[in-house]
Amino acid sequence: MDRRNWLTLAGSMAVCGCWGCRTAPITGRKQFIWGDEANEVVMGKQAFSQVTSEIADPTPSQYEGIVREVGYRIANASGKTDYEWEIKVVRSEEQNAFCLPGGKIVVYEGILPVCQNEAGLAVVMSHEVGHVLARHGGERMTQQSAVNGAQQVVGLITRNQEKVKQELWMKAYGAASQYGLILPYSRKHELEADHIGLMLMSQAGYDPAEAPKFWTRFSSAGKGAKPAEFASTHPSDERRASELEKLLPSAITTYRQAANPIGIGRNIMG
Repeated sequence: MDRRNWLTLAGSMAVCGCWGCRTAPITGRKQFIWGDEANEVVMGKQAFSQVTSEIADPTPSQYEGIVREVGYRIANASGKTDYEWEIKVVRSEEQNAFCLPGGKIVVYEGILPVCQNEAGLAVVMSHEVGHVLARHGGERMTQQSAVNGAQQVVGLITRNQEKVKQELWMKAYGAASQYGLILPYSRKHELEADHIGLMLMSQAGYDPAEAPKFWTRFSSAGKGAKPAEFASTHPSDERRASELEKLLPSAITTYRQAANPIGIGRNIMG
């Protein structure tokens, strides 16, 4: 079966409501994911174990307390009580953070100056949790399998999960031949995670107005030249800020209903 026929089949199956179809939380977007979340959680745990062993540092980060506090508030707001949430702070200047299936969160110190305060940190952490709640990793695996062909889908389902490369959860697909499929979907995932994260941080009691402000700061604080949006897995920082501004009225309503509103919280860097 060639790529065009497989994509048509996958799309038809998604429309028909077959096994593998689901709805993303908060946004309500229809998804087709060929795989079991339990397997994603297993791979997430394996990847987290691998990453934390590679970045092991005997000296704990001075920001570990505040990062964990914000992270666990976001985790509680997610409602995923079946996850074994873990949060790791990496002593590195890299401006990065990620969350793996099963609730394994890693935050690099380099992103904290851009966050500035607890609400800014909540923007980052809730966005990463949003990726996991929407099962974007599993959706990307399904999409990649469609590109590679139906045979690869069967392989992903039947192969020994121990042999599945952890990079599937750690990296976006960025080959030039994939501009027409994988990259646009990746940008869609980023904007969806922004949306989900905005509502999560609001529910957790953090001022959602900080979200577009964070992306404006991040745009100025970014290191090195950034690729054009069409050639990137991420939308431009300016676009993200603009899209979040549009969602603020709904987020503010949720924030006002939060049981313990915190506002922007404490400054992180002192």
